[in-house]
Amino acid sequence: MSDSDDDVPTLSAETLAALQEFYSETRNFTAQSTAPSDWFTVGAVEEDWSMSQFWYSDDTATRLAEEVIRATGDGGRIACVCAPSVYQKLKQGVVDGSDRVSAVVLEYDRRFSAYEQDFIFYDYNEPLSITAEVAPQSYDIVLADPPYLSEECLSKVTQTIKYLTKDKVLLCTGAIMESHAKELLGLKMCNFLPKHNRNLSNEFRCFVNYPSRLLTC
Repeated sequence: MSDSDDDVPTLSAETLAALQEFYSETRNFTAQSTAPSDWFTVGAVEEDWSMSQFWYSDDTATRLAEEVIRATGDGGRIACVCAPSVYQKLKQGVVDGSDRVSAVVLEYDRRFSAYEQDFIFYDYNEPLSITAEVAPQSYDIVLADPPYLSEECLSKVTQTIKYLTKDKVLLCTGAIMESHAKELLGLKMCNFLPKHNRNLSNEFRCFVNYPSRLLTC
């Protein structure tokens, strides 16, 4: 090979542009592959009806995220029990004040372990199995959406709620559970009607044990 400059290969402007685009896409892919769990979105996980999963509509998830932020205030700690779409709204930073609170998600579906330290494995059939990793009354508010519309399920989730919360509770479940919500947790029904991405035959409502202007109750 010759050492003269005339023998050094040169690239056309079009080839250089193509290479730059390739390197840029490679860097972006690498960054996303190694990014923290905030890259993981609920939209990346499809509903699994066999586990009674039904994602909230975007408007409902946003409203509920706004509500728990207002209910706790700056520095508030929020536990989302079987409500990953609300947790995601809190972590996306699109709701005012979300940067001033912290949140965890309790879920049976281990796909949500992508949330790393914010994920707590939860089986409602063992409502107090979380005590080894979570201290009692650790959260200012618990937002819970039990996976099944039954007194048995709500009774068990109630044990979890009472263990986790300092005081405030926001329960999202079927309207048919109103009497059980009042009996088990002393909750009252709100006027706000939560919606899901897919239309459900059962009417859902929100229940709280504190005044809420945002949910009108």
